[in-house]
Amino acid sequence: MRSWGTLTAVCLGTFMLLLDVTIVVVALPDMAGSLHASLGDLQWVVDGYALALAALLLGAGAAADILGRRRVHVTGVVLFAVASLLCGLASGPDTLVAARALQGIGGAAMFATTLPLLGSVYRGRQRSAALGVWGAVSGGAAAVGPVLGGLITEGPGWRWIFFVNLPVSVVAVWLTLRAVPESRGPRGMSVDWAGTAAFALFAGGATYAVVRAGEDGWTSAATLTAFASAALALVVFVLVERRVAHPLLDLSLLRRPAFVGVMLGGFTFNGVAFAGMAYLSIWMQSLLGLSPVRGGLTLLPMTVASMLVAVLVGRLLHGAPAWLTVGGGLLLIASGTLCQAVLDAGSDWTALVPGFVLVGVGTGFVAPTVAGAALAAVPQERAGMAGGAVNTVRQLGYALGVAVFGTVLTSRMTGTLPSGAAHALAGGGAGALRGHVPEHTLRTAFASGLNGALVVAGLAGMVAAALVLLLVRAGRPTARPESGTVQDKPVAVHH
Repeated sequence: MRSWGTLTAVCLGTFMLLLDVTIVVVALPDMAGSLHASLGDLQWVVDGYALALAALLLGAGAAADILGRRRVHVTGVVLFAVASLLCGLASGPDTLVAARALQGIGGAAMFATTLPLLGSVYRGRQRSAALGVWGAVSGGAAAVGPVLGGLITEGPGWRWIFFVNLPVSVVAVWLTLRAVPESRGPRGMSVDWAGTAAFALFAGGATYAVVRAGEDGWTSAATLTAFASAALALVVFVLVERRVAHPLLDLSLLRRPAFVGVMLGGFTFNGVAFAGMAYLSIWMQSLLGLSPVRGGLTLLPMTVASMLVAVLVGRLLHGAPAWLTVGGGLLLIASGTLCQAVLDAGSDWTALVPGFVLVGVGTGFVAPTVAGAALAAVPQERAGMAGGAVNTVRQLGYALGVAVFGTVLTSRMTGTLPSGAAHALAGGGAGALRGHVPEHTLRTAFASGLNGALVVAGLAGMVAAALVLLLVRAGRPTARPESGTVQDKPVAVHH
């Protein structure tokens, strides 16, 4: 290969930013105890990062085309490192959430430039090899995140899941400056800052509304105001995108059924497959008594199945239609989620294993193919935009999924427990409740809440899968990019 320096620098950054999506999941109970965090706080620890990443991804890519991709990438790594330090030093939940959002901003700058940097250095077979290594690193980050998070949390403590980013960031910056050449997009481009701001307000407002619904109810003033603000921001975004010279998203793409189907598939995929992991981890640690390490290891059936199937899909189903891989994969994920909804007061984590395996198999179909399906559904000149859009909706789906899952979870718990106790239990506060509420009642309430949330997620996945099968199969792609082509925007991400 022409130079391992560029690939190593890019993969280091990718590994860090994707690792931080999942590494916090197993540490949430310890964070709650250490910082006296509520359920809402824990939701924002996860969502603050994912939302910032989703909201700024397209805007960061456009800015990098103008300012220089290497420059924006290095700036993102430095910001990510500073935010990681602030996360580790956080004295309260508000500080941690703010630092996580700052991490997401840095992650967006890194992620938006990852594949364009590889595409500017490698060609032909070297590019295919580089993409293969990058894909393996991306998938590996998701696989080792919960396990590594458990090891660090049980060892030096949860703060070190953020501190470990610091030495890696130093190496990534040094390698990037030393080995990665600067590159830019076509001349005459501009950044759609108004569209970026409107989309960020929409994403944040919608997520905040769902979180507030879990705490205050769906008809409370705070919830309705947040929903109205999100709707207004969405209208502004559409108006801006129709008039701006260089939009974040060409709205004419939404007239293509295949593109709409793939966007819906990407959005639902991350929400259904991964949003419940945080609450399952809290259940396993606070009620079943599993250690953080064991809690992380319980997710291995899902991650191993997804990695094995992804390899087989790449080898045996190359060129298979997207309606089959994305739609069929979503059906498996939805089925696996429904299979997990069998919990009761006496259940342990092994009851989840069949569902975990099914979700993993479905993930192995969707994750490697959804970005390529987005590119194939649009003209060649819009491939970069399509790749960025599918990554954006995936992260947005995850953020909204975490919020919806938590709201349904606590709503079901209130049938057994008072509202305050339900929120405390869902936030990892089982220990404080044990002196006042019988253990059987706590286990029954949490199991009921998880079952309800899993059923809602599974049914949403089923509906989305049916729509993907219809829309993507009905669509007729205008152009199909060559396998291995790297566009000006990110085209793939493994959660």
